[in-house]
Amino acid sequence: MLELYQAEGCPHSAKVREALTDLGLSYVIHNPRRPGEEGDDVRNEQTHRELTELGGRDAIPYLVDTDREEAHYESDEIVDYLETHYG
Repeated sequence: MLELYQAEGCPHSAKVREALTDLGLSYVIHNPRRPGEEGDDVRNEQTHRELTELGGRDAIPYLVDTDREEAHYESDEIVDYLETHYG
């Protein structure tokens, strides 16, 4: 399963969502932050805690591939990973 920690107003998250859609992949979205102008405010404490516990950083986008037991930050790295393994 692919899980994406992201924010709706984040252009880096949008790039990853677009790649997931272009590749026809199903994924679960987690929104630890408020969208758009509200920026860095934590929206969901539980999801934010999961993000920092899983990856060790408070940064989005963050993709977790539970089937391959891999996780990645940085939109370009995530897109490259998706294209390599699912393209």
